[in-house]
Parts: sequence; C-alpha cells; structure tokens
Amino acid sequence: MRSVATSLMLLLLIASPLIAQGDKPAEPEKYEQGPDSKPVAGVAEGKVTKHSWTSQIFEGTVRDYYVYVPAKYDAAKPTAVMVFQDGHSYVNKTGEFRVPVVFDNLMARDELPPIIGIFIDPGHRGDPLPASRWQANNRSVEYDTLSDKYARFLLEEILPEVGKTYKLTTDPAQRAICGASSGGICAWTVAWERPDEFRKVLSNIGSFTNIRGGHVYPSLIRKTERKPIRVYLQDGDHDVNNEHGNWWLANLEMESALKFAKYDVKTVWGHGAHNGNHAGAVLPDALRWLWRNE
Repeated sequence: MRSVATSLMLLLLIASPLIAQGDKPAEPEKYEQGPDSKPVAGVAEGKVTKHSWTSQIFEGTVRDYYVYVPAKYDAAKPTAVMVFQDGHSYVNKTGEFRVPVVFDNLMARDELPPIIGIFIDPGHRGDPLPASRWQANNRSVEYDTLSDKYARFLLEEILPEVGKTYKLTTDPAQRAICGASSGGICAWTVAWERPDEFRKVLSNIGSFTNIRGGHVYPSLIRKTERKPIRVYLQDGDHDVNNEHGNWWLANLEMESALKFAKYDVKTVWGHGAHNGNHAGAVLPDALRWLWRNE
C-alpha cells in the first residue's frame, strides 16, 4: 500500500512538468523585461495621480492609492477597471511591473481596451505610514483573510470615490483585480466572494497557504459550482517554503483544482523566487490573455 507521502509525490510529478523533468536550477532564474515594459517613443502616456484614503470598513486605517487614466479615456463611455493590491509596486514605472508603461504600450496598439487602473496600498494603523508600504500593519488582515470585507472596501469606498471623477464600468466582465503574494490571494478572494462584480483575476506568486486559512481554496473550488471567473496564475519553483506552507506546491494545487472545475485558467510557471521579477517579465502577455475577447 502506498503511503500518503508517496501518493502526493506522484500527484505532483504528474501535475508539474518542471518537477517531473527534474530541471529546477540551483538558483532562481533572472528574467528580463521585454519591449512592452519600456517606454516607446510616440506612445501617448496615461495620467497617474496619487491620493490618500481613510477607510471606514477597515476602521482606523490610512493608505495611499494611485489612479491611472489612459490617453484614450472617453468620459462619455463606461471604462474598464483594473485594481492592483500593493499599488506602490505595480504603479512604479521603473520597478518590476511598470504597469502604466505596459498599459500605455498595449492600449496604443489596441491590444487592451482603455482601462482605468486603481493601485491601492494596504492600510496602516497609526502615524506615520511606514517607509516600505509592504510593512503596512493591516496588510495581512486585509489581504489574507477569507471574507468579503476587502471586496466591500472596493465596492463601497474606493470605486465610488474614483467614480466621482471618472466614468467606471459596472460590468463585472470588464473589471479585473491583481496582486502579488498576499495581494494575489486577495485578488482571488474578491472575485470568489463577488463574481457579480469582478470576473478577471491575475495572481502573482499568490499566497494560497495557511496564513489565515487560504490553503482551503483548492478544496472549495472542487466542491463549489464553478463561478464565472477568468484567472491567470504565475509562480516559480524557488518560491517560499515556511511554516505557513509551500507557495509553489500551493499554486500547483490551485492549478489542479481550477482545471478540475473547468475554470478559464492559465498558469505560467518559471524558476523565479518570491518577488516580482518573473511576474513583471510576463506581465504584458498576462494582460493580453486576461483581457482577450474570447
């Protein structure tokens, strides 16, 4: 009779070509960003503005957020929306993700529709805000908790506030949400809880581990009627392995469950570590896939 450990290893060998081929390098691979992540002469730039928000839903927290408005924004038409957790990282034009630059290039070629990007930092209790927004003290509470609270924060506070200035769509198929690490599982939780409001998810190095119970998602996905969510997962086989779980194996479990439940899912695996290097390199293709018309 096979042991549980042996059975699990066989399952993972079947599920992951990277493991099956035994080609994991000794060190994380370094990925280079392509031309879509670099400014292109003649491409019109969207406008980015910075704001501050004191939340009522996450009472006592303050955060920064940024709004990207594309050059092709038409105030007469409802505009697609994409929300990013840990917004400071995604909005940085010289960082690992460079979303405003990628948005500019892809929208200029009509590879994406006009999208208003909302880049939200995690909440912090107390003053001042930490120099590193990754260290905001309410981050894990907001991102890793399995509930509808963060979705409510978006739907009752942030989207209405941005909607005072810009005409945002209410079509859930034209609303996407993205994040890395705990922000990745948060993106999934928002769509899982409110697929009537968000139906596109991009998770980078998602924390589908037992930080606050997120390891249950593969089982929930298998046992729950499929929800109308399109989801893109990125991770690397040098991701974190600690007391909360193994990020790489947890993402493989998510892939297996999503395919079993027949979700519209794409996975891109690499040899990266727990950072945005690989995710940033593949971001243009991820966005093209997520926003495709099929």
